[in-house]
Amino acid sequence: MHKFSWLRLIRIGISVIILILTGMLFIVPANSMPSGFINTITWLQFAPSLLKFFIAAGLASAGFLLVIILTFLSGRIYCAGICPLGTIQDIFTWIHRRFFRAKPLKYAGATNYLRYTLLAFVLLSFFAGTTLLISLLDPYSNFGRIMSNLIRPLTFAGNNAISDILENFDLYLLAKSDYKGFFIMPFALSAAFLFVLGWLSWHRGRLFCNSVCPVGTVLGIISKVSYFRITLDRESCNSCGHCSSVCKAQCIDVKNREVDLSRCVACFNCLDVCPADGVSFKPVVLSKKIKPEAGSEGNAHRRKILKAVLLFSAFITSRALATRVTGGEKPTTIADTKKLVPSPPGSVSQDDFNRLCTSCHLCVSVCPTQVLQPSFLQYGLHGLMQPFMDNHSGFCNFECSLCGQVCPTGAIRPLSPERKKITQIGIARFIKENCVVYTDNTDCGACSEHCPTKAVNMILYKGKLTIPEIDDKICIGCGACEYACPTKPYRAIYVEGNEIHLIAEKPVEKELKPIETNQDFPF
Repeated sequence: MHKFSWLRLIRIGISVIILILTGMLFIVPANSMPSGFINTITWLQFAPSLLKFFIAAGLASAGFLLVIILTFLSGRIYCAGICPLGTIQDIFTWIHRRFFRAKPLKYAGATNYLRYTLLAFVLLSFFAGTTLLISLLDPYSNFGRIMSNLIRPLTFAGNNAISDILENFDLYLLAKSDYKGFFIMPFALSAAFLFVLGWLSWHRGRLFCNSVCPVGTVLGIISKVSYFRITLDRESCNSCGHCSSVCKAQCIDVKNREVDLSRCVACFNCLDVCPADGVSFKPVVLSKKIKPEAGSEGNAHRRKILKAVLLFSAFITSRALATRVTGGEKPTTIADTKKLVPSPPGSVSQDDFNRLCTSCHLCVSVCPTQVLQPSFLQYGLHGLMQPFMDNHSGFCNFECSLCGQVCPTGAIRPLSPERKKITQIGIARFIKENCVVYTDNTDCGACSEHCPTKAVNMILYKGKLTIPEIDDKICIGCGACEYACPTKPYRAIYVEGNEIHLIAEKPVEKELKPIETNQDFPF
């Protein structure tokens, strides 16, 4: 075994472990995993950690700092094994080489204009108050959407299919899942991204990491001055090309015997293939490595490094499931006039949420009532794919605060149970003309029965019929009333989101009076 082979084996082991653990977050039910375990796994994801650091500077949100330190020390270790999207790309590349006899990759020049331009746009959009470009390009968030919108529904469908087969043999080993999270646009966008990512990986290895990904660009800037580096020994190297053929970043120029450190993803594939032991991973003294070049080429080289450092500096210093009742035989005709959809409890305001959320969909995956669903244009284009409270799919459980416990960016802050129960994310609105009491002259009351604060109260309407009345002061906008309302296509009651979350009053608890009777057995 080559003296450097252990580095590659360790890198592969870490990649596989992190891929499995991170994938589990989006598939395994959240109540089977403690929030501390979830936060530990997401702690090292660069973009979410950096965003969270802006609102809660501290050890719990400083995973990106450790990534930066590791990059200064050994290059793009994050891209090599910590980033799950990078591992997915490696799987595509490995399949192509292993089963389709792909031609070896060759050295290719860097697409500096593209990657630095994209990074500049990402920074400008963030300064403008939106995370749309971060959401679309961040590797962790894209991995989360692939798992949540593609793999998760397929997993539940497979589980239910196997459960049906087993039931035919009177075996009830698997419980069926009531999955409601399939929406065509999030599915299509995630599938399109995975297709493009797979195509790039199939033909060009880590081209996405080195031409599109803003995290890869930032870490590439730092890795230019890393302490440990992949180097080619000019005396031992005979330019055979073995190292270049296994380099998935296409960054080894055997002709000039140089490695583009800004694109090297520290996969260590090149270390144990050189027949002359001309490739090594060792510390390099900066003063000996970075020498001024003569003429205009040297000046251009220095200008590129200066621009990269300035871009990085700007980046761093920037800132229970309920069953719906049936009823409502007559189709409703009055649509709601909802102007704002509610953002998750703990997100403080819609602006804060849109500014910090990268649409990783971890909260969507852990939500036990499936009320959190990927948006399309509910927040507008700047909030594309960010989770919103879809009260037609579920409602916000009165006792639950999982989304705030697992959010890696701080877009959803953790709330104590007491605080959660009085956080008003919106207010219920009633459309009498849609209510079955009005249209069918029949009793209902589903909205009131499901309201946890009793903000929806039934009052006398006609004869013995009662109709809903809403107390805005104690309504928290959980959406249980909207979810339970049987009318369709339009609900008789819906939740209008608050632009800024408020504090609702606590409901007054009424003391029950004992039944007075002289009978020994009053029943």
